[in-house]
Amino acid sequence: MISVLKIDEEKLKCFYEKAGIELNEFSSGVCASSRDEVFGVCLFDLDKKGILIRYIDPVDDIGMADGVLRAALHIAAERCAMDASYAESVSEDLLLKLQFISDKENKKLDIDKLFGGCCCKK
Repeated sequence: MISVLKIDEEKLKCFYEKAGIELNEFSSGVCASSRDEVFGVCLFDLDKKGILIRYIDPVDDIGMADGVLRAALHIAAERCAMDASYAESVSEDLLLKLQFISDKENKKLDIDKLFGGCCCKK
């Protein structure tokens, strides 16, 4: 069974290093895994105001990417951090396929889509 869970602090540094992203005080992430096999990861910064998606993998498995992104956005929504955006390091093509972009110019995500069903473009 695949579980999508928040990455514990001990393992977080390893995930950030593997992705080539600098860790900071707001860094967090979720991981889709089964036992020791990792299927998907979403790394993000989360503060009181909002979430910045910094990395999503895999980009070639739309369903898994959708799942880890939704898990990250859910963590933000639980903390009432409803301002969602994405970094240059995230595949904009992927986010367009997932239909989460609300403002491409300002790199904003529509976190309200979290509360709807998956309707990815194939």
